[in-house]
Amino acid sequence: MAEIERALVKKSFGSHASQYDSLAKVQKKVTDRFIELLANNITPPDSLLDIGAGTGRLLEKISRMFPETDLVGIDLAFEMTKFARNRLKQSKRTALSCSDAENLPFRDGTFDIVVSTSTYQWISPIEEAFAESYRVLKPSGRFCFALFGEKTLFELRDSYLTAAIESDRPSINRTHQFASAEVILSAMTAAGFTGCNVNEEMEIEIHHDVTALLRSLKGIGAGSAAPKGNGGLSGRSAMLRMMDIYREKYGDNDGVRATYHVLYGFGAKL
Repeated sequence: MAEIERALVKKSFGSHASQYDSLAKVQKKVTDRFIELLANNITPPDSLLDIGAGTGRLLEKISRMFPETDLVGIDLAFEMTKFARNRLKQSKRTALSCSDAENLPFRDGTFDIVVSTSTYQWISPIEEAFAESYRVLKPSGRFCFALFGEKTLFELRDSYLTAAIESDRPSINRTHQFASAEVILSAMTAAGFTGCNVNEEMEIEIHHDVTALLRSLKGIGAGSAAPKGNGGLSGRSAMLRMMDIYREKYGDNDGVRATYHVLYGFGAKL
C-alpha cells in the first residue's frame, strides 16, 4: 500500500487549485449528489463545518440551501482556501481556515453538522480524523460525508500490477489504496458515532486514452492515485506496457473508462 504523505497531498492540491473545478468532473457529480442526500436527511443547522472545503463549491451550495447557517470551511492547502475565500466573498456567514482535519482548531461541541466530500480518502489513519469530527460536534450533531471507496480506479491498479508482474516487480505497489465500506463503518463506530450507515454508488468517467486519464488525475492534484516511477514501475517501456494493458482490457471505441466507487456515510453523536 502506498503511504499517504500529508505534505505531498497539501502541495499537490494547492498547486492545482485554479484548475481543479474545470477538471474534477466526478467530484462535481459527488458534490451534487451529496447535496441531494443532505437535503433529504437534515434540517437547517445553526452551524456547519466543511472538512476539505477545497475551492468552496460545496459550501457555496450549502449557503444557498441554508442561508441562515453559520458556515466554516477548512482545507490543508492554503491555495484552496484562498480560492474558496474569493468564491464565497459575498457570503457574510462563511469563514475559511487553512487547517488539518486530524487536528481541528475548534473547541469540543462547536458544530451542529460536520460534512466532507472527496477528502477522507487522502487521510490515514482515518479513525483519527473521524474522532476529531466527533469531538467538534455538539451532542445530537450529525456527521455526513462522501469519499472514494476500494473499487475506485481499479482499472488503473489492475493494469499497473499486471505490468509490474511482467517486469518481475510484483511486490512493488505504488498505487493509492482506497478503503472498503466495511472499514469506513468500523472507523465511524470506533470514533463514537451511532446510527452509522454507508451507501455505495458508482460513477464512470470516459477518457480519450490512458494518457488523458493520468493527465486529469495529475491536473486535480490526485497524482498519488497514478503509478509513480520512484520505487515502482520505471522506464518508458514499462509505463507504455501498463497503458497498453489498460487500453486492451478497459478500452473501446469511445476511449477508456475509469470507475469511481463513492461511499456516502452518515452518523450521529449522542
